[in-house]
Amino acid sequence: MSDNARIDIRGKSVDLPIVEGSEGELGLDISKLRAQSKAITLDPGYVNTGACTSAITFLDGEEGILRYRGYSIEELAEHSNFLEVSYLLIYGDLPTVEQLEEFRRNVTMHTMLHEDLRHIYEAFPKDAHPMAILSCIVCALSTFYDDFSHRDQSAVDLAVWRLVGKLPTIAAWSYKKNSGQPFVYPKNHLDYCANFLNMMFSVPAGPYEVPEVFAKALNVLFILHADHEQNCSTSTVRLVGSSQANLFASISSGIAALWGPLHGGANQAVLEMLMQIQNDGGDVQKFVNLAKDKNSNFRLMGFGHRVYRNFDPRAKIIKRYADEVLKIVGVQDPLLDIAKQLEEAALQDEYFVERKLYPNVDFYSGIIYKAMGFPIDMFTVLFAMGRMPGWIAHWIEMHNSDAKIGRPRQIYTGPTQRSYQQISQR
Repeated sequence: MSDNARIDIRGKSVDLPIVEGSEGELGLDISKLRAQSKAITLDPGYVNTGACTSAITFLDGEEGILRYRGYSIEELAEHSNFLEVSYLLIYGDLPTVEQLEEFRRNVTMHTMLHEDLRHIYEAFPKDAHPMAILSCIVCALSTFYDDFSHRDQSAVDLAVWRLVGKLPTIAAWSYKKNSGQPFVYPKNHLDYCANFLNMMFSVPAGPYEVPEVFAKALNVLFILHADHEQNCSTSTVRLVGSSQANLFASISSGIAALWGPLHGGANQAVLEMLMQIQNDGGDVQKFVNLAKDKNSNFRLMGFGHRVYRNFDPRAKIIKRYADEVLKIVGVQDPLLDIAKQLEEAALQDEYFVERKLYPNVDFYSGIIYKAMGFPIDMFTVLFAMGRMPGWIAHWIEMHNSDAKIGRPRQIYTGPTQRSYQQISQR
């Protein structure tokens, strides 16, 4: 095979280097295309454009494969824990016992928030969306800590520990702010997920014991969400970071990008769809039929995936935990009943089976979060907590490469040059 691809642009031939990834992916290096031909590529949504090379996550949508640093998501979800996976993504290899204990200890040392941050929480209106609070508080961290160079490894490590350690506290306090309950401080003798659940659901007036199955399911969900290649929010973190914006500001921008209903808000959209079905009388088959009707605007949320053309490997893993959580709490919530009926109807319907429109991770995660007692507007916050190590890993990788500041081109389609007219003559 040639190491170059030749394209002809209005009679001018241009040779473009072919870049091959470690899993056989092919790409055309177009970095010199404009200089050689005065032409650029046009790719709305960047669906066929590689913005970088990366050694963090491999995703094969056709085969339903997801690997972090070469390790399959199935093995990591079965045998690992979230902090171990965080270390893997950020530093490149699975930690030794000593390395993991040191990482856990350093993260745990930074679970507390500066008391002055409470004043920022108090300034938000009662119904402020927790994703807005999350993004704001993460960005505000840059005002509490000295700026640092990405070349200073010890400073980068400290920022990593602070972000991973403080995010559960930031997230739980955003819920407490809206619920009107007192803020609950972290208890560092608990593990990562149990500590977060305690800050979410305990109150000073009485004891609270974290259900073990809840902490385990949340740990797996965080692992499944920890990274997903060059998605919207990760690309945003890289783009903002390419301007040499600090890590806190870059992560804050990623949280804002994740907020959108087409990205991290998808599991929230699942529950809103279930409420729509419930409010209409709860006839699941009616809405299954509507989803198949080309003349209907209704679509089933949480089925199929933009990248995975076969099945979402994360959904196969989390379905088991969804069943366990529902068994523990008892399916007494009408929305959860509808979800189970919808899952069964779609999996048995030829229309969905032929098109491989299987329930995805957003469908099952929304069900689990609802069963655990999380309010719907916290679902995307939970997504952000899981995605944090992936964002950090990409920010570090971007700075350690020869990446330039992000600056996409455009094809201008506006008016050609016009003469200015005085306002009295218009």
